Amino acid sequence: MPPEPVRFMVLGALRVHRGETELDVGGPQERAFLALLLAAAGQPVALSEIVDVLWGAEPPRSAVNVVRRHVGSLRRLLEPGLPARAEGSRLLRDAGGYRLVTDGDQADLPRFRALRETARHSTDTAPAEATELLTEALRLWHGPIGDGIPAPARSHPLFDAIERERLAAARELADAALRAGRAERALPPLRRAAADHPLDEPVHAGLLRLLAAAGHRTEARTVYETVRARLAEDLGIDPGPELTDAHAALPGEPAATGALPHVVPSQLPYDLPLFIGRETELDEVLALFDTGRPRPGTVVIGAVGGMAGVGKTTLAVHWAHRIADRFPDGQLYVNLRGFDPSGAVMEPGEAVRGFLDALGVPPERVPHTTAAQSALYRSTLAGRRVLVVLDNARDTEHVTPLLPGSPGCLTLVTSRDELPGLAAAHGARSLVLHPFDEDRTRAFLVRRLGAARVAAEPRAADEIGALCAGLPLALACVAARAAAHPHFRLADIAGELREAHGSLDAFARADASVDVGTVFSWSTDAVSPDAARLFRLLALHPGPDLTLPAATALAGLTERRTRRLLAELTGLHLVTEHSPGRHSLHDLLRAHAAELLDAHETETEREAALDRLHHHYLHTAHTADRLLAPTSDPLTPPPAPEGARPEPLADDHHALAWLTAEHAVLLAVVTAAASGRPARARLACHLAWSLEPFFDRRGHWHDALGAQRTALGTARRLADPVLLARGLRGLARIEGRLGLHTRAVPRLEQALGLFTALGDDTGRAHTHRSLGWECDQRGDLPGALRHNQHALALFRALGDRAAQASVLNSVGWYHARLGAYRAALTHCHEALHMLQDLGDRYGQATTWDSIAYAHHHLGRHPHALLGYRNALTLLRDLGVPYLEADILTRAGDTHLALGDRAAAHEAWTRALALLRELGHPDADAVETRLRCGEGRAGAC
Repeated sequence: MPPEPVRFMVLGALRVHRGETELDVGGPQERAFLALLLAAAGQPVALSEIVDVLWGAEPPRSAVNVVRRHVGSLRRLLEPGLPARAEGSRLLRDAGGYRLVTDGDQADLPRFRALRETARHSTDTAPAEATELLTEALRLWHGPIGDGIPAPARSHPLFDAIERERLAAARELADAALRAGRAERALPPLRRAAADHPLDEPVHAGLLRLLAAAGHRTEARTVYETVRARLAEDLGIDPGPELTDAHAALPGEPAATGALPHVVPSQLPYDLPLFIGRETELDEVLALFDTGRPRPGTVVIGAVGGMAGVGKTTLAVHWAHRIADRFPDGQLYVNLRGFDPSGAVMEPGEAVRGFLDALGVPPERVPHTTAAQSALYRSTLAGRRVLVVLDNARDTEHVTPLLPGSPGCLTLVTSRDELPGLAAAHGARSLVLHPFDEDRTRAFLVRRLGAARVAAEPRAADEIGALCAGLPLALACVAARAAAHPHFRLADIAGELREAHGSLDAFARADASVDVGTVFSWSTDAVSPDAARLFRLLALHPGPDLTLPAATALAGLTERRTRRLLAELTGLHLVTEHSPGRHSLHDLLRAHAAELLDAHETETEREAALDRLHHHYLHTAHTADRLLAPTSDPLTPPPAPEGARPEPLADDHHALAWLTAEHAVLLAVVTAAASGRPARARLACHLAWSLEPFFDRRGHWHDALGAQRTALGTARRLADPVLLARGLRGLARIEGRLGLHTRAVPRLEQALGLFTALGDDTGRAHTHRSLGWECDQRGDLPGALRHNQHALALFRALGDRAAQASVLNSVGWYHARLGAYRAALTHCHEALHMLQDLGDRYGQATTWDSIAYAHHHLGRHPHALLGYRNALTLLRDLGVPYLEADILTRAGDTHLALGDRAAAHEAWTRALALLRELGHPDADAVETRLRCGEGRAGAC
């Protein structure tokens, strides 16, 4: 039996695999030799060049013989059983040197080049395809080429040239993704390329443009300030034109006045390109702007008799896009899901918190109650001109907390209710939409199907309009199928509609001569059986939207097959792709899907689909948890059923991106799962706890509070002490973040008692750490040290090196805070060595900070600056702006202690810029340091 093929990776750390086994290439010289052969990509490398790479300018006399030994070792590694002195078929003598032969996709460099070359041919005509190809190409990179081989060898021009290919591909990806409108898709490889090349201005300029297009404006400005500071520090230069132009183009960037920047949100969904049939209503509402400024008040779009599908959202979004340029401070949008058939109505507090986040309000400034959050929201909008779209509201009370108080803002509200209370209390102007009449229906069909086709069968076109009850949603479904089959006669389509049957009783109009459900039944009858089944199963998803992998889990099919089914449903307007890769159902269609689900799927089939869906989210979130917090204490989730495949997450950047995109969905899944049978309710607990690192990293503590309350309530209902202990600890941690310490501490103490009774030493240790943090918040540093020492003893007994290393740094930090600086250094240096072995860069950064802090207070200021510099280098690569600002502040203190006021001023200035960008209250203290350092009268 022939050996398994060998795969070579050089775009990052050098690795060679045979099947699933990684081969040991040998020492530094052997690795450098193989990396050089792989970089040559099948071309011969001269013996003199090999000698130069391995030894530099002064090779030993035995250099050629050593190279030959390396050749023999590599041949035996790649072709086991090769006779002595045999050349084999892999490593060949060629042109006075050596050439490595690789086939097909066995090596990542040729694969990268092939993908990039294919992308070049489609950039102009198919930028979306080019984006996918370049993303796949750059995904092959996992660091600088040949990472890990000796630095002198990596300085060879061949490696440098390949790195330039990577940077060129990164710039090409940025351009293609912007043209295709797929900025979010291209961000992970651009972030990695920028991190590996921190001084490359064109790549960072591309990253800034993508971040801005994806709505990550705060991160974009942080990236710019970081690059600018590095260029000044390392090269003594200012950013060039390309980078400064990208920075200047960031929305919401303030003039150079030192004013605090404010975020300009841009949240409107896609505008419908074929908008038609509401020109009169559009003219009416556009007349509000005759004076160039909106009139005070709120404009309401209602629907007759609460009828769904009449086009309220379509009109509101189209209108909003028409007037968006008149609101320079941004546009906010939220779907309140007021009539969602699943009952998953968005509460006003959740919507307000989403708006505050979009407006750049730091999480720690968001108060606890909805009333206080609404007041902060109105204060934030004061003096700004912002367009606010509140879609699908339930009633007046649903939208009242979301109404701005500033007369420069305009609010558009859609609802099936006519909202008389909003008109009475807020002077809102109400506009009622009616179903299309015969003329508008025919104009709609002409726009979708062409004038000639409609004119050829005018009676059939009118009958289709009548059978659709003049509802644009139903007409869109029928027109989509008719457009997909241009050879179908309209009379035949009308006949099929007459014979279709549907119920949709929940949405039937009392005055309608037809049941609109018949239109949807006819549409679902027209798709393939698998697509119809997927449509039914989509009713099980808790919303608000879903991706292809989630739909794949629901269907239990392959991703390739599910992609085709989604495309089939989207083509008939049964499903909407409202943003790239994210699909949703109109609530009318969701209700129809739910009726079909009950009629066609057994309870066993429905339960199996729900299990696959919930496990898909849980196992992906669990993977993200491990990437974001490798030293945490997660519960291992139960095995996933067949067909529930988690999404692959390569690193913490991918984890954060996935969690951010699925934020609202994950909250809905926690709530939905918690109300299910016991096995599924357990999944809700697991999922809520897997989200802890994400909520903490992003500061979504109010959402975390709701999820943790659900988890604790579920644990109590299940009467499971293991779940109860974790539920108490999870809720306490979030309450602590929100300053609710009087609630948090008793819960932690109760959790500690439960973990002790269960004999769960890992749970005890992590709870001690949480209690230590609570002591720190109360100023009880001895108590904080004591709890962390308890945790350290437990982790040592457990042999948990990762957690032990982390808590060693905490023990050292509290020793330093208490003045025991030498004891602090002993603990922190032990932690640092362990963290370096583990490859935990975040842990190393915080430990270097602790070490520097201790050296500063021992008067060893040069040692302190070295520690701070090491910490900052790591944090900038990781992208942790708050900690970077915190350490810059302390570094400035050390510079001042050395008498270097200029260096102190520079460090504090950079810290202040980061803190202002974050809107963090620590900015005031740093600004005071700057004023004092400049000797301003009365500043201190």
